[in-house]
Amino acid sequence: MSTLFSPLMAVIYGAISGILLFWHAAWQRLFGDTTLLGTNWSWVLGIVFLVLTVRGILFPVFVKQIKSQRAMQALQPRVKELQEKHKNDRETMQKELVELYRTEKANPLMGCLPMLVQIPVFLGLFHVLRHLKPTMPEHMKTLYGWSVTQFDSASSAKLFGAPIAASFRSTAEELSLLGADGLAVKIVAAILIVAMIATTFLTSRQMILRSGWAEDPQQKMVQRLMLYGIPFSLLISGLIFPIGVIIYWVTTNLFSLGQQTWVLRKYPPPATNGGTRADQRAGSARAATKTTAADKRGNEAAPVTPKSLAPKVGAKPANPRRGSATRR
Repeated sequence: MSTLFSPLMAVIYGAISGILLFWHAAWQRLFGDTTLLGTNWSWVLGIVFLVLTVRGILFPVFVKQIKSQRAMQALQPRVKELQEKHKNDRETMQKELVELYRTEKANPLMGCLPMLVQIPVFLGLFHVLRHLKPTMPEHMKTLYGWSVTQFDSASSAKLFGAPIAASFRSTAEELSLLGADGLAVKIVAAILIVAMIATTFLTSRQMILRSGWAEDPQQKMVQRLMLYGIPFSLLISGLIFPIGVIIYWVTTNLFSLGQQTWVLRKYPPPATNGGTRADQRAGSARAATKTTAADKRGNEAAPVTPKSLAPKVGAKPANPRRGSATRR
């Protein structure tokens, strides 16, 4: 397994390095090798546009994922019917479900595909940035298509005075090799970690609130794990991430927020059981508004005039006995 995995990862490292070096060269033509605000923008923007390139390539896959998810959501009532119908015959139920998915062109595995593709990209960038050490031997600097000049430039690149290859937990020895100030690294890394956690939470919250909380307890637990568990885990793992990797993560989350906003408007979730909670709240508000308006119209008192107090032609007395007693 490892003999097959290593060449595959080497290809990923080379691809990530190639995209990063391409965008660095493009931005270097604009900024050169100068620093502004203690930042080597050609390398920082190289990481940002690495994200945009990867997400742009994955965008059609993401759209297919959303379409598949919408199809799966629309099929939930029929899936439940099949589960109830064949609850004692698991094999038949599976065959019926596969046939249903095939007929309706819904793929349950499509929901995981974009994430599965992004994981190797993230691991590749993590490895490449961890590889950027000034003490690296000359023959190691030229791995994955790098030149020695590019390697030395990237290993000393900084964001507001903090090397992109450093992390919050970098030792004093590592920071001295990178020529960095420990306080500046911790401040920049801490701000980026907070941004990473916040944007991860907002990305999950955006999707859950628009699609609604699942009724199934297990699915609801998974949603809570995504909403709270993953951001909390980043508080720990973010301490060991290089600053360049955190830049990648924050940029990915910001892209996801914009992408999800567009996709949710273009492909809204199907209304089930009266619609999503957001739709139900909107419907309740509209109903309350209509009811209030009707009540207001009904409660408006008509002007009192002698004509309005006079009995209508042909109307019977309200209490004939009382009227007779009065005449007597």
